[in-house]
Amino acid sequence: MNSEFTVAVHGLVLLAQRPDRMATSDMIACSVNTHSARVRRVMGWLKKSGMISTKEGIGGGYVLMGDPEEITLAHVYRILAMGSVVPSWKSGGADPDCMVATHMEDVMSEVFRDTEMQMMKHLDRVTIADLLDQVRKAADGSKKRPK
Repeated sequence: MNSEFTVAVHGLVLLAQRPDRMATSDMIACSVNTHSARVRRVMGWLKKSGMISTKEGIGGGYVLMGDPEEITLAHVYRILAMGSVVPSWKSGGADPDCMVATHMEDVMSEVFRDTEMQMMKHLDRVTIADLLDQVRKAADGSKKRPK
């Protein structure tokens, strides 16, 4: 999983929570606790996908285009993180006489593909609206705890 996925999901939940479904990159960056340039890069990918749009000028920002009930985490993952379960470094291959070295890369590649497919099935069941509901419940719970 990469951090762009986390930034994107955080930004989408924030947009879904706002009454006008709009926020600037600075607002999102403050909420995510990252630099606004990073937010702009991530939001650019979401804009290309049609998930968000931008409103230019004073009072502008990023606008959530889809229904939070229909935007799944799998959709966001496909845009920003597909394949990130697979590590960039692969073991094996150096010793052609070693059975493990010769076949480990293929075996692990299958493990990672299967892992990503299982994860996608789970992410397909979680929507931005679901996460917003969880955030609201967490906020309500923290208000009830004694300080």
